[in-house]
Amino acid sequence: MVGNLFCDALIVGAGITGALVAERLTRQGLDVVIVDREHPGRGSTAASTSMLLWEIDRPLVELTAIYGFERAARAYRASLQAVTGLTSLIRNASIPGQIRAKRSLYLAVGSSAAELLDEYRLRNRAGLPGEFLDHGRLLETFGMARAGAILSPGAADADPLQLARGLLRLAVARGARLFDAEAVAFDPAGRAVTVGFDNGREVAAKAVVLATGYAMPDIVHSKVETVSSSWAIATAPQPHNIWKDGVLIWECTKDYLYARTTPDGRIIVGGEDSDEIVEPDARDRLIPAKSRVLAKRLAALWPYAETEIDYRWAGTFDTTSDGLPLIGPVPGAKGVYAAYGYGGNGITFSYLAAQLIGDLIAGRGSPLLGDFALDRDGGMAGH
Repeated sequence: MVGNLFCDALIVGAGITGALVAERLTRQGLDVVIVDREHPGRGSTAASTSMLLWEIDRPLVELTAIYGFERAARAYRASLQAVTGLTSLIRNASIPGQIRAKRSLYLAVGSSAAELLDEYRLRNRAGLPGEFLDHGRLLETFGMARAGAILSPGAADADPLQLARGLLRLAVARGARLFDAEAVAFDPAGRAVTVGFDNGREVAAKAVVLATGYAMPDIVHSKVETVSSSWAIATAPQPHNIWKDGVLIWECTKDYLYARTTPDGRIIVGGEDSDEIVEPDARDRLIPAKSRVLAKRLAALWPYAETEIDYRWAGTFDTTSDGLPLIGPVPGAKGVYAAYGYGGNGITFSYLAAQLIGDLIAGRGSPLLGDFALDRDGGMAGH
């Protein structure tokens, strides 16, 4: 970064969230500056298993118990529209990223599918797509011996690093400027927000968008956010062994296993999440042990798989107690907006954040901004 700069919008973070925000704001014709303290996409984006689900970490039944049916259903419908919008954006702009439309398979855990059937009925009431598969249909269609599942259209998978870099290239081609620097100070007191960097430079911007993943600046406070670690493995290519249509798989339980396939036939499996082991060295020391557990869980889920592991990794992510993102104005910091698409829907929520913040900067609001507000209490009183 040479000298001090002024711009319409400064985006702090050049991962998938920052890249999506940059695409949206440059499409609106704004003068955009993007900064990141490390190579673009090397944070949570590189560790993502990139399952673009619209189904939220919290089941609709649970979210309804917290916030009521209308608010819960609104979040689910917005998430579904976000996957559709993201898929259209990538295809229309010819952005590389190996995006593939997929269905998702939400599996029962344990001997009963009653909980899943309740979820299916409530989704049906909300106008959400999908069908319930009992044990027999699930076994016949997908060869998986679980009590039941919900099969839903409208999901996708992709290569997250390719996607982020393609979006950044598009934003830069429209005039965005991209710099390596770490934001260390935020001053929203003036007519513009002034951000100071570790190299002594400053940027003044009419709007600042924080897309810093789990590295949350001191000016952001949330009662519902927790840092968490997740582990993942990728098998050797085995296109002859993958399940029907390579549907995206996850489980109806808090600490769910998730699985997808890649275009060359690898199986990616993740899970074993922990909010107690988040320090990077401690997290990474567990990669061998967690990989063995994930390989065993894959064998139990899909006995036809060869469990030889080609890649194993861990990542740090943020989650929220209600499964919803943190999107919108930062309280007490005029002109500063947060774009934190946390949990299993990270990339889906990142797209949603880009649209909502783009609209906000253009002077348009949305009821979703109340649902995703940074200072919400998560409805956890009494839960």
